[in-house]
Amino acid sequence: MAKQLKTPVRATPASTNKDAPLKEDIRLLGRLLGDVLRDQQGEAVFQVVETIRQTAVRFRREADVQAGAELNKLLKKLTKEQTISVVRAFSYFSHLANIAEDQHHNRRRRAHLLAGSEAQQGSVAYALEKLHGAGVTGATVRKFFKDALIAPVLTAHPTEVQRKSILDAEHEIARLLAARDLPMTAKERAENIERIHARVTTLWQTRLLRYTKLTVEDEINNALSYYRMTFLRELPALYEDIEGEISEQFPQRSGAGNTYRDLPSYVQMGSWIGGDRDGNPNVNAGTMQLALARQSTTILDFYLEEVHALGAELSVSTFLAGVSPEVTALAELSPDTSPHRADEQYRRALIGIYARLAATARAFGATNILRQEVGPGKPYPNAAEFSADLLVLVDSLKARHGDALIKPRLATLLRASEIFGFHLATLDMRQSSDVHERVLSELLNCAQVEPAYAALPEDKKVELLLAELNKPRLLYSPYIDYSDETNSELTILRAAHEIRQRYGSRAIRNYIISHTETVSDLLEVLLLQRETGLLRMDSGTTTGSGELMVIPLFETIPDLRLAATIMEQVMAIPLVRKLIAKQGDLQEVMLGYSDSNKDGGFLTSNWELYKAETQLVQVFNKAGVKLRLFHGRGGTVGRGGGPSYEAILAQPAGTVNGQIRLTEQGEIIASKFSNPEIGRRNLALLVAATLEASLMPAPSDSKHTKKLAEFENVMNELSELAYKAYRNLVYETTGFTDYFFSATPIAEISELNIGSRPASRKATRRIEDLRAIPWGFSWGQCRLLLPGWYGFGSAIEQWLAQGENKAKRVATLRAMSAEWPFFATLLSNMDMVLSKTDLAVASRYSEMVVDKKLRNSIFKRIVAEHERTSASLTLITGRKERLANNPLLARSIKNRFAYLDPLNHLQVELIKRHRTAMRDGKVDDRVRRGIHLSINGIAAGLRNTG
Repeated sequence: MAKQLKTPVRATPASTNKDAPLKEDIRLLGRLLGDVLRDQQGEAVFQVVETIRQTAVRFRREADVQAGAELNKLLKKLTKEQTISVVRAFSYFSHLANIAEDQHHNRRRRAHLLAGSEAQQGSVAYALEKLHGAGVTGATVRKFFKDALIAPVLTAHPTEVQRKSILDAEHEIARLLAARDLPMTAKERAENIERIHARVTTLWQTRLLRYTKLTVEDEINNALSYYRMTFLRELPALYEDIEGEISEQFPQRSGAGNTYRDLPSYVQMGSWIGGDRDGNPNVNAGTMQLALARQSTTILDFYLEEVHALGAELSVSTFLAGVSPEVTALAELSPDTSPHRADEQYRRALIGIYARLAATARAFGATNILRQEVGPGKPYPNAAEFSADLLVLVDSLKARHGDALIKPRLATLLRASEIFGFHLATLDMRQSSDVHERVLSELLNCAQVEPAYAALPEDKKVELLLAELNKPRLLYSPYIDYSDETNSELTILRAAHEIRQRYGSRAIRNYIISHTETVSDLLEVLLLQRETGLLRMDSGTTTGSGELMVIPLFETIPDLRLAATIMEQVMAIPLVRKLIAKQGDLQEVMLGYSDSNKDGGFLTSNWELYKAETQLVQVFNKAGVKLRLFHGRGGTVGRGGGPSYEAILAQPAGTVNGQIRLTEQGEIIASKFSNPEIGRRNLALLVAATLEASLMPAPSDSKHTKKLAEFENVMNELSELAYKAYRNLVYETTGFTDYFFSATPIAEISELNIGSRPASRKATRRIEDLRAIPWGFSWGQCRLLLPGWYGFGSAIEQWLAQGENKAKRVATLRAMSAEWPFFATLLSNMDMVLSKTDLAVASRYSEMVVDKKLRNSIFKRIVAEHERTSASLTLITGRKERLANNPLLARSIKNRFAYLDPLNHLQVELIKRHRTAMRDGKVDDRVRRGIHLSINGIAAGLRNTG
C-alpha cells in the first residue's frame, strides 16, 4: 500500500537480484490497493491505513519499542468503521502478496528452465535421472507407471475462508501480473495496470465473507472451480511432460510404444465433497447425487468445448490426405450431411462425436448445452467408448503424416477422457463406525436376530456378522418403520449403487470407516453393503463380490497402535480374503494425521504413523496383499501435514510401492491449485516423490540396518516423553480448556460461515469432541501454532539428561537429522512452524483469559516449552536462525509479519469488544464482521499454517 505513483520498471528474470521482480510486483499491487482504498474510502482512511502500515513495518524491522506503543495506540483509537476498513486493507494485501509470490515462483522456475541447468529437485525429470543413475531400468520405470495409482483427494473442511468470487478475481489478477513479464509497449503496460486496478477494485467491492452458512452444494461448486482453473488442462499436460521425460531418460526402440497410449491413467482425482458424512448431518444421498451430477456436467462441458474446437481445427480434406476406414465409418454415423464437408471426414466424425456427447450430457440431466448439435446422436454408454472414438482419429492421423495435428488438442483430450471419464473424480463415502453399529443394532433387533448387538463382546459380534453375511435373506424389511438415521444410511448406500450404474464404476469405489477400532467395524459395513445390493454373496458358498472397497481409517494414537493387528485379523477371515483377491489382491488403509496430532501431539503423531505404516507393510507382505496407504494429511504442519514431496520421500521403506492417496484440505487447495502453473508443479511433485520413494533402491547393508534400528529406538523414547508433555498440558491441566476457548478465536471461528460441517462433533466444550481442523486453525490465528511443535523441547531436554554421555546423545540426534529423511522432514516442518510463531502477539491473545492466575500459569508453560523447542532445534541443526536453509521463505515470512501484526492486534481488540457485548446482550454485527475479516486476512497471510 505504498504511496508512490510512479509505475515501477520491470526487472528481467536474469536480473542480478533474482527477487527484484517479486518486490516490484508487491509494490505495484500495494500501490494499486492504496489507490483503490483512497478512491473508495477517502484520503483520511487511506492515511490511517498508511500510518499503521509504516508504524508496523518500523516496529518489525527495527524492533522499535516506541513504534510498538504507537501501533497499539493507533489501533485502539480506531472507530468501528475505520476498523473494518483497516482490517479489509491488510487482509487484501495478504491476498495480493500471495498472488505476487506465486507469480515469482513460476518466474524463477521458467528462468531455471531457460538457463538449461539440470533438472530441479522435485521434478519428475530429476527423479528419473536419480533412478537411472541408481541402475533402475526403463522397463521397471514403465511398469511402475502401468501399475501406479496416485490420487490427490479434495476435501471440504471448515477452514477454507475463500469465496469463489474472490478466487475468480484473484485468478485474473494473477494472469495479468504474469503478462507483465512479456515484452510490452508503454501503452500495453498502461492498459495492463488499468486492468489490474479494475480487478483490485472488484476485490474491494466484493464481500470477503459469506453472510449465510456455506452449504455442501457451495463446497461442491467451489471445488469444481479448481478443475476448470487447473486440473482439466494441467493434468493431461503433465502426462505429456512425463512421457517425454521417460522417453528422453529411457529411450525405447522405434515402434516399441504408442506415444498417446503408452501409459494408463496413473494420476486420478478423488473427492470427499458430498460423500463425507462423518459428523456432517448435511451430507446425504441427495448430496452424493448432486456431487456426481455437477462433476459430470463439468467434465462433459469441457469435452464439448474441446470437441467443438477440434472440429474447427481438423479441416483435413480427403483430397489431400487419406483417412482410415474407421474414421470414414464414424463420419457416416454423423448427423452432418452438408455437401460442403463431404471431403472433411475428421470434421464430420467430430460433429457426430459432439452430438453423442450432447446426448450423453442430457441423459445425465444437463439442460443447458451451450452449442446446439447439428443433429441427434446416441448417448455414449460409457466414457471408454468416447475414448475409443478419439483413438480412431489419433490412429488415422498418426498413420497418415498427421502427428503434428494430434498433439495440440486431440492427444490432451484423449488423455483427459481416460483420466476423468464421465464422473470427473472418484467420490469417496465416509461415515463413523458408531453410526454403522447403531444402524445394524436396529436392523438385527427388528429382524429378531439379536436384541442387543451393541452390547455383545467383540468375538460374538464377529461371529454374528459372519453368520449373517452368509445367509440368503436380508435383515431389512420394507414393512417395518425404522429410525431416520437407519433409513438415511440405507438410502445413501442404495444411491451409491445407482450412481455407479449411471456414471461408471470409478464414480464411487471406496467406503471409509472413521474411528475404526475393531474387526467388527469393517464387517458391519460389508453387511450393510449386502443389505443394499453393493455386496453380492455367491449362492451356497462363503464367497462374494463387492462393489466398494471397505477402508478402515485409524485416527487416534491408540487406533494407530492397533492398526496392524486389526488388519491381520481381518485378512485372516476367508470371506474377506476372497473379496480382497477380487480387488486384485490390493487393500487400502487410511491413516488420520489431524486427529492423531490433536490426540498425541506433533512428534508422537508423526512417529506413531511411521510405526503403524511399518507394521502394516509386514502384515500385508505376510498375507500376500498389496498395501495402498491413504494419507489423511491435514495439509498444514499443525494438522499433521507439510510439504507433500518431502513427506512422501520420508515414508518408511515399502509403504509407497506406486500406490498412494492423500487428502488436500481446506485453504491448502487454493494455495496449491488456484494457479495453473503452480498446480501442475504440485501434481508433478506428487508423481516425482511417489516414483522415487517406490523405485529408489534403499541401502540394505547391515551397518545401515543397525543405524536405522538405533534411530528408531531413540524416536520411541523421544515420542514417549513428548506425548507425556503434550497430554499433560492439553488434557491433564485443570483449566486448559477454558484457556483455549478464551485465548484463541475458536468461538468466533465456529460462528464463521466457512464450512458446512460443525466445528465440533458434539455440542460440548471438550477438546476431545472438537474437530482437529478448527483446533489447529485457532492456534494459527493467535500465532502460537502450538500443535506443530509443543512437546518436542521437553522430550529432547529430558532425553539428553537421561544419559551420562550428553555429547554422544547430541551426536546421535545430529546424525538422525543428517541421515534419516523421516527425522529431517519432521525438523524441517517444525522449523517452518516456529518461524511463523510469535510469542509477543500470542501474549496479547492470552490477555483475553479473565482468570489472571490461569493465564499466567499456562502461558508461562507455553513460553518455556517454546524456548526449549527452539533451543533443541538449534542444538540439533546447528542453525540459530529459523529457515536458515530456505532464505526465500524466511524473507517472505519476515516481510509478511509487518502486515499481519495489525490484523492480530485488531482481532484481539475486536474479540474483547464482541465478548463483552455478548455478555451484555448487545452484539454489534460490525464488530463481528471485523473479527471474521481478520480471520480471513490472517489465514491468507500465514498461508500454509492456518
